Amino acid sequence: QVQLVESGGGLVQAEDSLRLSCAVSGRTFSSYVLAWFRQAPGKEREFVAAISWGGSRTNYADSVKGRFTISRDGAKNMVYLQMNSLKPEDTALYYCAFRLSSVLTVTPQLYPYWGQGTQVTVSS
Repeated sequence: QVQLVESGGGLVQAEDSLRLSCAVSGRTFSSYVLAWFRQAPGKEREFVAAISWGGSRTNYADSVKGRFTISRDGAKNMVYLQMNSLKPEDTALYYCAFRLSSVLTVTPQLYPYWGQGTQVTVSS
């Protein structure tokens, strides 16, 4: 079992920055992927970013490229999402997700482990 706990969400204004954190615990293995997804009210859950546990590979949704950065701290078992130049359309519940694989997939159904989510609200 793997447990994920997100934190760092909040209410910010457009163009502000915010950093989300995800604490990972439980049984993990050497080859796995951690990702961030988000879901706005009335919309489907969408991929934001993913990182290999070694940290050498990342993948981003086009909508966040150049603004968001995913990173990890292996010693602390943490994954982060640095969000800059936030826009009102970034408003959503942000989830951390985990899968045992080396593929940085964007499909949420392929991630069996999820956190409870942290709310990000960006006002205009």
